This record gives sequence, C-alpha cells and structure tokens, in this order.
Amino acid sequence: MKVFDMHCDTLMALNDGRKAGAPVSFEKNNLHIDLNKLKKGDYLLQCMAAFVHLGRDKNPLETAMEEFDVFYQIMDRYSDSIAQVKCFEDLERNRKDGKISAMLTVEEGGTCLGNPAVLRMFYRLGVRMMTLTWNFENELAYPNRMPHSKDDNFPASPDSEHGLKERGIEFVKEMERLHMVVDVSHLSDAGFWDVAKYSTRPFIASHSNARAMCGHVRNLTDDMLKTMGEKGCLLGINYCAAFLDQQENEANCRSTVARMADHIRYIQNLAGIDIIGLGSDFDGIGNELEMKDASCLPMLEAELRKRGFHESEIEKIFYKNAVRVFKELL
Repeated sequence: MKVFDMHCDTLMALNDGRKAGAPVSFEKNNLHIDLNKLKKGDYLLQCMAAFVHLGRDKNPLETAMEEFDVFYQIMDRYSDSIAQVKCFEDLERNRKDGKISAMLTVEEGGTCLGNPAVLRMFYRLGVRMMTLTWNFENELAYPNRMPHSKDDNFPASPDSEHGLKERGIEFVKEMERLHMVVDVSHLSDAGFWDVAKYSTRPFIASHSNARAMCGHVRNLTDDMLKTMGEKGCLLGINYCAAFLDQQENEANCRSTVARMADHIRYIQNLAGIDIIGLGSDFDGIGNELEMKDASCLPMLEAELRKRGFHESEIEKIFYKNAVRVFKELL
C-alpha cells in the first residue's frame, strides 16, 4: 500500500546531528525515517518539514535555511531514489520513474519574520506547505499552547480568543495566491476559525487527531472536523501517543495502531472518509511507538482491514485523499 505522509521532523533531527558534529546518514540511521525505511514502507511521498523552535533558535530564518540545505543535500545525494515535488506533475513523473517523492514544508510561520517577501522566497525554494504557528505566538497568529508541565499533559485549555493577526490574514491570502498549502496544525482554536473564514481553498491539518477521542488541545473538535469535511480539507493522523491516548500522565500514553484506527473510525463517522490522511510526526515525537518507524505502515493497514475498512477506504487514507487534495491545491 502506497503511503503519503504529510509531516515529519527528520530535517530537524539531521540538522541537529550535523551541528553537534555527529552527522547522520539519510540512507540508513536510527531515526524514524531514512531512505531504506521509506522504501520498505512503500512510500509515495514524504512531506519534510523545516522545524523551528522560537524559544530555542536565536535566528529562526537561519535555522529554516539550514534545514532547507539538509533537504537539498538529500535530494542531490540520493537523486536516483528520491526527488522533490513542487507541483502535481512532479509527483506523477517521480512515480513513473520509480522514485519516492519529497515535499519541502515549514513548521513555524514565524520563520518568515512577518515578511511576505520571505514567504515568497520560501516558495521559490520549493516550500509548498507551512503551519502558521508552532507552540509560540508569532507575527501571524497564536497557537494552542502546550501544557507547562512535562508530566501532566492535559491541564491546558484551548485558546478561543486569539486567532490570526492582520499579518496572518495577509499570509493566508498570499499563500493561496502562491498555491502554498495552509496548515492549521498547532494553531489556536480561534485561529482555526479565522482560517476557515478567510480561506477560499481547502486547508490542511497535517498532523492532528480528534479531540473527542483525546482531549489534547492539539487535536480538533467535532465542529472543526465537520467544517473541514464540508470544505474538502484534509487531516493527517498523528502517531504521537499524547494525541492518541488520553491519560493523566503523558508517560502512560501509548501509540498503537488500534488507537489510530479508533480516531480514524470516529473521524470517518463524523466528517467522512475523504477528510482522512496520514501525518506521522515521525522524528518529532517521543514515547514508545508500536509502529516504530516508516517501515511499519503495513501494521496500520492490517489493523484497518481487521476493523472492516474496505480496500478503497484504506487507499484513500494512506494516499489517495492526499493526492486528490494536493493536486487541487498545488
């Protein structure tokens, strides 16, 4: 079964290793994702995010550029096996050539420093999707913040008051003009509804789950999911234990294919099968994972078959929904 994964943090992991003087090979490593694992998992496309931590990275634009550089080094070094996607025709060509596709994305709109010129330069460099925030307020919008305690994962309330700033509204419109995908994962509840109000095209929550199934503020409410279904949007199921399994202590949360299937069935019943895709968050998540790396996607396929999902439904979840939506948006 082909796989279209809308989010991973592998570029960050590789860049961190390089900066620490311990570079890691993309061909084979101990991360969730490497080239061999993508091949074994039968990946059609992997979105690769340049992730920036505004509380840690002193120069967010510089960090993003470093991770872009990692991406392009991968594309150059392994050009016989993996190639970049900037438009839908690239995906089709790579598929015919027997290559895995890779899409460059950004996780943290603050990397643009509030400057639309930077956004446009990102597009010229091949960025085709961007989250408006990560876990910090920036020039564009406000996030649904993570809890302050590392041990207790559910004290935070969603932010229903602070949404897109004026510059954020401008960015949504400019991203749509550029045909760059607007990603609402991490965005505040108020920000989600602002995107729903101002967007004219489908948008994406690249790595989020159902809040009714797990009350973490990173997940989406029933009303959000219904709205996304009505607008032809797409959600990528996140494999992070804390977004799948609600426990008082995050250490007790478990990431299992059974719990993923629970979220998938719930979202299907609420908003339809066409809204669902995959957004692993690989190399950006901790806790023990039953599906331990990118080679293990057949485990989820088997669980969905056991739950009674039809072949056509599994194909939609694994790649066909994402192919359809990205074809429209790109």
